[in-house]
Amino acid sequence: MQPSLVGKIEKAKRYAEEPERVTIRNFSADFRGENDSHSLSLSDGKWSCNCHFFSQWGQCVHIMTLQRLLGRMLPLQADVPQQA
Repeated sequence: MQPSLVGKIEKAKRYAEEPERVTIRNFSADFRGENDSHSLSLSDGKWSCNCHFFSQWGQCVHIMTLQRLLGRMLPLQADVPQQA
């Protein structure tokens, strides 16, 4: 392996331990729930999910799961529930 690539791999490992370096601005995902699959997105700090619960409450288990997974990489306003 080339020495310059080894250095990049080491740097990537170090960066991966500092997720606050990354801010996700726009994001979309498919979520396989227990009963159905759902489409989720984050755009301009606002979440969206096509599940029935989100359409009524502006928050759902699918989004809460992604908020936990993505944690500090989310913009501050995207980490709080959005009302529909």
